[in-house]
Amino acid sequence: MNKIIYFTFLLYCLPSFAKKLNIILVMSDDQGWGQAGYFGKWHLNGLKGAGVPVLAEDPYGPNKFGFNEWLTVTNFFDLNPVLGHEEGFKEFEGDSSEIIVVEALKFMKSQHDNNTPAFSVIWIGSPHQPFSASKADIEPFGMLENIKAREHHAELKAMDRSIGTLRAGLREIGIADNTIIWFNIDNGGLAKKQTEVDSVGGLKGNKGSMYEGGLRVAGIIEWPSIIKPRISKYPASTADIMPTIIDVLELSRDNMLDVIDGDSLKPLFENDLSIRLKPITFHFNQQSAAVIYNDYKIIQMQIGVEEYELYDLANDPKESINLIFQIPDIATQMKAKLHELTSSVEKSIAGKDYPSNKVSSNLI
Repeated sequence: MNKIIYFTFLLYCLPSFAKKLNIILVMSDDQGWGQAGYFGKWHLNGLKGAGVPVLAEDPYGPNKFGFNEWLTVTNFFDLNPVLGHEEGFKEFEGDSSEIIVVEALKFMKSQHDNNTPAFSVIWIGSPHQPFSASKADIEPFGMLENIKAREHHAELKAMDRSIGTLRAGLREIGIADNTIIWFNIDNGGLAKKQTEVDSVGGLKGNKGSMYEGGLRVAGIIEWPSIIKPRISKYPASTADIMPTIIDVLELSRDNMLDVIDGDSLKPLFENDLSIRLKPITFHFNQQSAAVIYNDYKIIQMQIGVEEYELYDLANDPKESINLIFQIPDIATQMKAKLHELTSSVEKSIAGKDYPSNKVSSNLI
């Protein structure tokens, strides 16, 4: 069956996720799955500031992680980007979101024309400080006082338009029904002082926070031939991406690493689910951690300090009542899950998750 799996994300390509993608791509290629393309923000190089082109000789570039074609930069990018690819770099004019979608569609069309299935990642860099948008996109937001707030919303407008371009392009190529589009966001919204609006729906915290305003975001999966449109409240995370792809491709789980943080969401494609078997985990810069297990969430703002916050998200989504001392049995269970998380992360950083016992771009 000719499939194209397509991802579009906002912002960061986390190193751990890229390593997992490498596993998927190598196993898929062994089974004749086809070509892989990466378009947008890469962010494995540890470089701060505006993105610079990622070239073929970069030891952590997309070609080292299984991608055959790429068009990318090290960090965020806005108007008129200069992007690295397998033969050097290219200069473009226009909005970055639209540019990488158009280039990705060219890749997908070429694979379809060659009757080759494709795996595509589009990592949109917008919206991201310092914010830079076209005058036409800024104009509708003239009611906002701060020019950067206007440009923030203008970048969202351009991003939204680019996703429309993507979906229309897939229909034009003739592969929309058999394409999985997986859209999600990497962080909660910015603070109101930056955007002049509440970007987190009244939740506590913002981007960079372990509270729901920093973690809870929308996710959309479209597969027209399989998924009937509906809204699900089933909790999921980016850790579920790899197990889901493995499940959809019917690849052997024996080829995966022993440590698998997420669950396959494939059963959710046709039936709604209620109880999640694995917790959703968050770990930030070896400083703070959080675990969500169905209705409950535990937070440790400083790893190593025996201070915790426990919330019942089903009844208190804004995290206003700390229950850590009120429901001791649940608190004990959630502490155990959080300590399991921090221990697992420490082992992973030390390379214990991998056969070579070290972190390396050469995983297979």
